[in-house]
Amino acid sequence: RSKIAEALLEEMGRLFGRLRGGLAMSVTIVGALLAASTGIVGATVVTMGMIALPTMLRRRYDHRLAAGTVCAAGTLGQIIPPSTMLVILAEVMSAAYQQAQYAQGLFNVQTVSVGQMFAGAMVPGFTLVALYLVYQVAVAWLRPAVAPAMDPDNGGRVSLASLGSALVPPIVLIVAVLGSILGGVATPTEAASVGAVGATMLAAIRIAPRQSRTVLAAGAALVAMVVVSSQFDLRLGRSATPLDDQVAIWVALALAAVVTVGIASALWRTYRAGVLTGVATATLKISAMIFATLIGASMFALVFRGLGGDELVGGILAAMPGEELGAIAFVMVLVFLLGFVLDFVEISIIVVPIVGPVLLAMGIDPIWLAVMLAINLQTSFLTPPFGFSLFYLRGAAPREVRTLSIYRGVAPYIVINLSTIALVYTV
Repeated sequence: RSKIAEALLEEMGRLFGRLRGGLAMSVTIVGALLAASTGIVGATVVTMGMIALPTMLRRRYDHRLAAGTVCAAGTLGQIIPPSTMLVILAEVMSAAYQQAQYAQGLFNVQTVSVGQMFAGAMVPGFTLVALYLVYQVAVAWLRPAVAPAMDPDNGGRVSLASLGSALVPPIVLIVAVLGSILGGVATPTEAASVGAVGATMLAAIRIAPRQSRTVLAAGAALVAMVVVSSQFDLRLGRSATPLDDQVAIWVALALAAVVTVGIASALWRTYRAGVLTGVATATLKISAMIFATLIGASMFALVFRGLGGDELVGGILAAMPGEELGAIAFVMVLVFLLGFVLDFVEISIIVVPIVGPVLLAMGIDPIWLAVMLAINLQTSFLTPPFGFSLFYLRGAAPREVRTLSIYRGVAPYIVINLSTIALVYTV
């Protein structure tokens, strides 16, 4: 909402646009950066569909390549952490893993955490980005007319200052959110609050750059608090606190006051600009939708198991030829086909609790299985007729881009996704 994504897209387009296929590559890279900082599919696809797609069409890009690239890049937020889908899968897979261990007579059960899921999806997610880029480069060099380079006179020069101002905000969010989780500094819930506060502060700076001293001071105070907490013991209520720790505690309190003032200032500025209200409303709607779906899916799963459905599914998977490979292949094909007509949330919390315990009882690693399912579910955003990314782009794309061109454009990326699932299984 603060137009940070638009600035990033424009600068990366200027940077890569003079290469064959450069605009497609810039859209993919921006999609990866936005995925690693926000993980929002709809907003990413609509933003790039309104900004990048018209530019690609003006530069004589093939409609199918341009539309397919925007759709595929927008869905990267579902596999690259932090991702709502990975959070849901972590919860569902953890419950399925516990159920599988109980069925095996193990009562000292292990669980699957969101942090483990994020760590497991990092390499496959960026591998998918690399494969997208390889495909775009190959198409651009084999068929230059499909993805021509921009005219150097029309692209404009990219200064380090403008490029840095566009790149720094998403990179700061990536480091704040993912770095705190993977580094063990914060839990995913705490990292989510860090991301929300960081995004609000960055939005305030973007909205009023000349009146951002308070927000910048709060950002510096946050960094100083991390340094102080890593060097001193700030626990309160100890019977004997050394003098240096007492001084550090008072310094941390002063820094916390600066951060509080900066956050309050950022909230006020984003509220006055009309950004905060829309963001809070959208967040409330998404959270309510997910919880309502979780309640309904939990009731369905309980009834299904009560009627013996899980035993029926277990018998079907056990009877598959090829044992583990056959069962996994059957589930992946089933999830892929369901992705044509169902949303990832429904598949995650209805199908996975049914097939998950059976597969995990075969000795399959839960993180490894969840990553393959995540890539498969990401593909559901691209599969017609009900792929969400297709609808998002259809609403934002110019009229000359036909729906059939969008469908044909995403086909190669669907093949890349399926190939990545096979690659993850092999490795």
